[in-house]
Amino acid sequence: MWFALFKIGLSACVIAFASWLSGKRPELAGFIIALPLMTLLVLPFSYAEYQNAATSVTFAKSIMLAVPLSLSFFLPFLFADKIMAVIPQEFGFWALYGLGLVCLVGSYFIHQYAIRFLA
Repeated sequence: MWFALFKIGLSACVIAFASWLSGKRPELAGFIIALPLMTLLVLPFSYAEYQNAATSVTFAKSIMLAVPLSLSFFLPFLFADKIMAVIPQEFGFWALYGLGLVCLVGSYFIHQYAIRFLA
């Protein structure tokens, strides 16, 4: 029970700090979030809880594959100027966000297909 509370507390602190920092130094907060912070936390938590090195290695491989695929979320933001030219302005951010989620769903299926060859 205490281990679960520790994991929740530490994770919440990292997320809260990055969120707070984004208002003051967005470029630094972006860099921090781009670091594999959650991976650095989750891999040892998972190993400590289950004591299974093989599962931890598979977990790490899955993360390695998922990280570049998850960047597909940002594609609509990268092409925001072109997308914003064809959608109503009041839907701008939410349309980009929604398209990013669609990209993530597609990436999930690519990940599921590709992970079979790595695991």
